[in-house]
Amino acid sequence: MSTTPTISITPAALRRTAGRRLLVWSASFLSIPAAGYLATFVVGRTDNLGSAVVGGALLGAIMGFVQALLSSGRLPRIRWTVATVVGAGIGVGAGAAAVGYGTTLADIAMGGLVTGIIVGIAQALALPTGARVRWSWAVLTAALWPLAWVVTTLAGIKVGEQFVVFGSSGAIVYTVLAGLALQFIVPDSVPARAAR
Repeated sequence: MSTTPTISITPAALRRTAGRRLLVWSASFLSIPAAGYLATFVVGRTDNLGSAVVGGALLGAIMGFVQALLSSGRLPRIRWTVATVVGAGIGVGAGAAAVGYGTTLADIAMGGLVTGIIVGIAQALALPTGARVRWSWAVLTAALWPLAWVVTTLAGIKVGEQFVVFGSSGAIVYTVLAGLALQFIVPDSVPARAAR
């Protein structure tokens, strides 16, 4: 008679695993300023619709790919990357245009809100099929983009130079809070690989 061994997962082991996943995901914050520098090099200031859309799409390509890569298999790489390219391209363009390419704190926050709404909707559509409360990702992203811009502005970054995306300080806040939400919205039981 043979017995099948049982595997028991303790709450402490689950917390360690969740902590490791969050740590790995949090490294994706580096993609945001890196993409911002590249976009600035390619398009310059986001002072017109063309530069905002192209800069946003470049941002989305890098950020989306790195997020999917560091999501511990929770996000479908191709769908997530494409959704982030589309969302950030349209979102940065719409957000910057909505505030007349202004850079006051109010402008930055409102532009971030518009961008966050569009990126959030695009990314929510790209989440794996079994994701919990999918649309909470859109709501969270809509809140995190203006928050990240405000943090960046208050950290003394010269946002008057019309950057495509918030700086490292805002990127850390955005990435950690999004990573915490991702662990709830896309549980371990949802295979992203099946939804490429």
